[in-house]
Amino acid sequence: MTHWPKVVVATPAHSALAGPLTYRSELPLAPGTLVRVPLGKREVLGVVWESAADSGGLLEMQTKNIAGVLDGMAPLAASWRALVSFTSGYYQRSLGEVALAALPPQLRELTGEQLARRLKRRVLDTSGAQDTADLPALSEQQEAALAEWGAESHGKNRPALLFGATGSGKTEVYLRLAARVLGQDPSAQVLVMVPEINLTPQLEARFAERFAHLGSERVVALHSGLTPAQRLKSWLAAHAGHARLILGTRMAVLASMPQLKLIVVDEEHDPSYKQQEGARYSARDLAVYRASTQGDCRVLLGSATPSLESWQATISGKYQLLTMSDRIGANSETGGLPLIRGIDMNHQPKHCVIAPPLVEAIQARIARGEQSLIFLNRRGYAPVLACHDCGWKSECPHCSAYRVFHKIDRTLRCHHCGYTERVPRACPTCGNIDIAPVGRGTERLEEHLSELLGNIKRPDGGAVRIARIDADSTRLKGALQSQLASVHAGEVDVLVGTQMIAKGHDFRHITLVAAINPDGALFSSDFRAPERLFSLLMQAAGRAGRDAARSGASQMWVQTFHPQHPLFAALKTHDYPQFAAQQLQERQAAGLSPFGFSALVRAEAKTQDLAQGFLNAAMASAQLAGLEGHDRISAYPAVPMTIQRVANIERAQMLVESASRTALQRFLAAWQPLLLATRKQGDFKSLIRWAIDVDPLAI
Repeated sequence: MTHWPKVVVATPAHSALAGPLTYRSELPLAPGTLVRVPLGKREVLGVVWESAADSGGLLEMQTKNIAGVLDGMAPLAASWRALVSFTSGYYQRSLGEVALAALPPQLRELTGEQLARRLKRRVLDTSGAQDTADLPALSEQQEAALAEWGAESHGKNRPALLFGATGSGKTEVYLRLAARVLGQDPSAQVLVMVPEINLTPQLEARFAERFAHLGSERVVALHSGLTPAQRLKSWLAAHAGHARLILGTRMAVLASMPQLKLIVVDEEHDPSYKQQEGARYSARDLAVYRASTQGDCRVLLGSATPSLESWQATISGKYQLLTMSDRIGANSETGGLPLIRGIDMNHQPKHCVIAPPLVEAIQARIARGEQSLIFLNRRGYAPVLACHDCGWKSECPHCSAYRVFHKIDRTLRCHHCGYTERVPRACPTCGNIDIAPVGRGTERLEEHLSELLGNIKRPDGGAVRIARIDADSTRLKGALQSQLASVHAGEVDVLVGTQMIAKGHDFRHITLVAAINPDGALFSSDFRAPERLFSLLMQAAGRAGRDAARSGASQMWVQTFHPQHPLFAALKTHDYPQFAAQQLQERQAAGLSPFGFSALVRAEAKTQDLAQGFLNAAMASAQLAGLEGHDRISAYPAVPMTIQRVANIERAQMLVESASRTALQRFLAAWQPLLLATRKQGDFKSLIRWAIDVDPLAI
């Protein structure tokens, strides 16, 4: 008997082959089966989405045969396919694009025989082993959070938000809940997500140590830092149910885990959970959806500075709120949180980079053998190199941005397209040899600190040791782990870095954190900028005084020209609820998230007029056609993106808003065919690409 499976393959949403394709098979294939199928002149990996006993009226001579089946592996579960279907529909991408991106890349290259060999590798069954490790004592707030979590009625999938101060012991709560779930069900799986790869190794070490009784092959990692073979091995272990505990970044939320019972999203506010290429999904939001639809599964979101969307959900009762306001080992009066000290830069010496009182505080920490962290969210030596005679600046010839001056290798480097060249000996325009850096990055700050602290001695009489950790200093494999190990070992006195060291790390010897120039984000055109700045400063402050013995002397210094700004007032008292209330009030008045819903439609072309013209023409067609939901959305004329040219490609965007999520989704789904049709008209045929970003992080 001939069967006609419908197979999804990796094709974009706006292609003519976006939906499932019908093939011929002599054998019945269960939905979720991985197959190899011909597509044009290639043979590609696909997923059987559904199967029919008849051709549905297709001309059998034109239907191609299934090329092969990846035997030995269980079909992808219905819950996984439902997750992919939701992701595809909500984020306006094709089924195959999402489904195949969720699979490990190496799986696409394997034959059935190669896969069978990998599946033969046996995993030691330790499901009956018991954890005999000595567990640390819980604080009263940790015990209360665990009790409140358990008080939810059995089978109720309401998400929970663990609002815990930095150092309050959120990770221990994650460990206890994971142990509880794994202990109750010998087949249960737990997913723990972190926002960035550099946080995965330290979390992996803690979980591997706690769950060593399960065996090393039952605790696996899933992130882009793995080799293709490592990623495939972890994915197969999770899909087969061998892996009980999966640690990963945003990609892990789409992995196949048929027995998933608990999802933990650490630092749930972090923008790294939002994918910025392809299907622009939010891993945090998908985690919430997945837990609500995959049987008896719950999700725990954790953060010291929750996203305003999650915070509003606790106010409305949609999410359960668990609170831990004090640090472990702290006294009840201060909660162990660092003292926030603001420095009004209007009263400091002109052109001062680091205020004299802050320099004295750093020197005092060095004399006591303590560490300081200086935070500046801008890498390189200086953001611009300029000639003050003719006004020349180090603009990138391919982007509407400046090339950053990197003094270490004497280069001008564009951080958008990667274009790099040597620093010119003189101004390319007028020949002036006195071209100078403007502004400061972490390289220049490191150099400046070396000058300020050059005469200071450590308690052992040695010279002060300053280290810098940013994307430039950690390019080589293993460089980040090596530098962090030096900090943990006390070999560094002053650590200079960007946001990659301002969150998540457990530095035990740092007692002073300083933010050098946070004002740039205060008056951004992006409505989320204050939320991101407050979160970043709170996270940075959390690196100070994590050792209970030093918490009483820990401080966070903030240099600002706007000390009266409400954001700094809330920061000074560690009052996130106050800050959130003020921000939510402003957003509700403006109809912004979480009280309104939006999508950005972006277009890229050789000219700005073409990119904007495409978006405006597509919207005009939608209004003329009276698409479903068009009367409940607001569309704004297309405008250039903030950085409108990257790698000689002009970029434009159009904002579409609605007070109804359903109305916005219906409109976007109905608009897709019109966008595709507009692309085929006249000059728009030369358009490079267009994409829809639902729930964008920046507008």
